[in-house]
Amino acid sequence: MDRKILYLIFISFAVFFNGSAQTEDSIFILLENPKVQIESTDAVNNLYNFRFERADLQFGWLQQEYPWHPLGYFLRGLSEWWKILPNMQDKSRDERFHAYMDSAIYLAEFLYKKPPNKIEASFFLAAAYGFKGRLLSEREEWIRAASAGKKALKYLEDSEEYTNLSPEFLFGHALYNYYSVWIPDNYPALKPILLFFKKGDKELGIKQLREVANNAFYTRTEAQHFLVKILNSEKKNKSEALLVAKLLMDTYPQNSVFMMYYARLLYNSGRWTQMVPVCDTIMTRIDANEFGYGPWAGKYAAFFLGEHYKAKRENEKAKYYYRRAIDFGEVGEMEESGYHLYSLLNLLRIADEEGDHEVAEEYVEAIKDNSDRKHPANKAARKYLKERRKEKKEGKFLGIF
Repeated sequence: MDRKILYLIFISFAVFFNGSAQTEDSIFILLENPKVQIESTDAVNNLYNFRFERADLQFGWLQQEYPWHPLGYFLRGLSEWWKILPNMQDKSRDERFHAYMDSAIYLAEFLYKKPPNKIEASFFLAAAYGFKGRLLSEREEWIRAASAGKKALKYLEDSEEYTNLSPEFLFGHALYNYYSVWIPDNYPALKPILLFFKKGDKELGIKQLREVANNAFYTRTEAQHFLVKILNSEKKNKSEALLVAKLLMDTYPQNSVFMMYYARLLYNSGRWTQMVPVCDTIMTRIDANEFGYGPWAGKYAAFFLGEHYKAKRENEKAKYYYRRAIDFGEVGEMEESGYHLYSLLNLLRIADEEGDHEVAEEYVEAIKDNSDRKHPANKAARKYLKERRKEKKEGKFLGIF
């Protein structure tokens, strides 16, 4: 029998036998229950610190204790999301992720029909559909992603007047306020679609995310995660992005996503001395086959280390890390990424500098094979090849780069 069907059968029994525990004349918001938050603290910390076995056992307790409520199922789905995130090419966990989120939706829809529980049910419906939409868009299933997004917005609107009750309810509104403005500014082709939606407010969105990041329990880390990405894209807030990224890495030192974001921010801000030990840690964990540390993290860390050693003119170390970045790109099917192409280009430059022109020309061909002619790396490679042919014709060596 299909796993999803089994989940829904079990949940139906849970609703039948436990749904009567919720009375029509009292609001029972499990998200704000201090007892549940205390008992969930270790589980949530284990989730974001990539101790998934422990986290899933603890979330299983929530499912048993509150089988009529979507919280346990949603957190199990969130756990699957964070198992997927470090390696988006791996689709083996997708079905399980959708099964948990669909289970959370099923239970939340039942609660939604009870007026006292409608507020909290709206949160879970918006969140579950929102996460489903994120994964579906990563899989380029645009119609299903749009459908999930539309449903998420519907339930988000339901909870709008209650955002003062809990910072958890504010999370979705913060993202909407920011991205409803950011998306049309950065993707003009999508403007016609967003004409039908209420206009957001980017600055308000950032302010709301800060509030969630400081005061929420279940959505705090997700808010901090988005805050890093958003603040980094806003030039005036890059220093704050670095602070939040360091906080996330220090709080959850096993999380490869947080560690990689911190390394990228250090690289982009020119703090390479601080960056090197972070990248070294990433490379060590990749070599030790630790969960979450694979080609995605490796292509960044290896490239950054290659850049560091090239700047120090330690060519052998630079070549080692650029080659590793290329290997990670090939394993992760990311040959067209900038990090892959610029690793090839820098190896070309080092080969040219060292007078190894045959090897340099091999890198030219690799760049041409994996990039469009308009890409800067492709243009630089073709320029090198043109000049090399001119040198050969004239019988001299000029040194191109």
